[in-house]
Amino acid sequence: MPDYVGAIDQGTSSSRFIIFDTDGNIVQVGQREHRQIHPRSGWVEHDPLEITMRVREVIGDALAASIVRPSDIKAIGITNQRETTVLWDRRTGRPVYNAIVWQDTRTSAIVAELGGSEGPDRIRHICGLPLSTYFSGPKAKWILDNVDGVRARAEAGDILFGTMDTYTIWNLTGGPNGGVHVTDVTNASRTMLMDLRTLDWSDEVLELMGLPRAMLPEIRSSSEVYGNVHGTVLEGVPVSGVLGDQQAALFGQACFEPGTAKNTYGTGSFLLVNTGNEPVPSQKLLTTVGYKIGDQPAVYALEGAIAVTGAGVQWLRDQLGIIRTAPDSEALAASVEDTGDVYFVPAFSGLFAPYWRDDARGVIVGLTAFSNKAHITRAVLEATAWQSREVVDAANEAAEAPFKELKVDGGMVNNELLMQFQSDVLGVPTIRPKVSETTALGAAYAAGIAVGVWAGTDDVTRNWGEDKRWEPKMDSGDVEARYARWKEAVQRTLGWIRA
Repeated sequence: MPDYVGAIDQGTSSSRFIIFDTDGNIVQVGQREHRQIHPRSGWVEHDPLEITMRVREVIGDALAASIVRPSDIKAIGITNQRETTVLWDRRTGRPVYNAIVWQDTRTSAIVAELGGSEGPDRIRHICGLPLSTYFSGPKAKWILDNVDGVRARAEAGDILFGTMDTYTIWNLTGGPNGGVHVTDVTNASRTMLMDLRTLDWSDEVLELMGLPRAMLPEIRSSSEVYGNVHGTVLEGVPVSGVLGDQQAALFGQACFEPGTAKNTYGTGSFLLVNTGNEPVPSQKLLTTVGYKIGDQPAVYALEGAIAVTGAGVQWLRDQLGIIRTAPDSEALAASVEDTGDVYFVPAFSGLFAPYWRDDARGVIVGLTAFSNKAHITRAVLEATAWQSREVVDAANEAAEAPFKELKVDGGMVNNELLMQFQSDVLGVPTIRPKVSETTALGAAYAAGIAVGVWAGTDDVTRNWGEDKRWEPKMDSGDVEARYARWKEAVQRTLGWIRA
């Protein structure tokens, strides 16, 4: 029987187990959703015990539906929703509180307090990130400050901290009975607690946030054997690859050279560009670790996080009733030649990169009696491309290696009208891969490389295949004129929320 590699994709709304063959093709998928818990406005939680159960179930589902035997799985990789934070008892494995999800905004007061007179960039020189509710450190501080007795237990060494990769590895490798407490550099770089240059926890940041070092996992590379599975059908299989979801997509898209980039279009969009072996500072984008293979030097990336892209189409469907299904947006938008000078800026809860303004709110501008639902729908799709253009401009401004092409993945890449417009406004080719599950695939590659299923990144590059390419067609003068109008529309969103 041939060799296979499995990937656990522990996402925000569901967990999946995907089996890949050595050509990088999908053999089988198991998927199960978990609950979204909203105790208060702005609070988003998950039940870690439910997620652990779902992970075990999807492994069984995928194996049961395929001809692959457990002994044929040579390694397991993990990719995960980043920044989501869980603290648990090292002796029992029971969480002390629900996992606080990356979207959760309860830590806004903590973030403001941490920034003090220096503001959100107080520790950016250490961790590459602005102080924000988005990241893990303030979430951990909230749990220590608000759950009775937890801080004392953490200082005594009885509590463990982790993002969902850490919690999943610990449970897979034995939990209270010898579970391995580790994370990889990509997930550690999203906590605000890691020094980007040393790739170790920063004592300065830990002291600022009041977090005991004893509860933190060991930081390891993205591709090495962390431990073996214990207590499931995959008993003894090495867990040997970990990448946060967006970095996993960068890896799965074979973006191994400086200047290569991918954009994942989901609820929001995340554009990552490889910047090589040195972190590149930026006030507009996030500086993060892209990946690290074993003992090789870390590869860094600039990331542009966009809060609303696919969610804008969902809003058209669910809130306005303009379309019945998300795919309907393409045909409706194509029924008009352009937006009729209508612009939509989806700052529903502020703007992420490159503005980082939580006082912004969404606008539709340029409406006339001529405007109709097709113009608005097209403006929603074009907003995705314009936001990506702003992030690309910020990356080109910060990094020495300019964009030559953009590899794309995620649900919106099937919208060909959008993909053509994205190529037009960037002025570079937009390329969709044959295997769309690039996040899970990246984690599988990292795991397989660690155990010799693949020799290295050259094998990943050979396996990567192009499905479709869109070349820029729009007149550059027209693009720049419309881009200027987009920027005017963005200015209309700023300062709407007043303190």
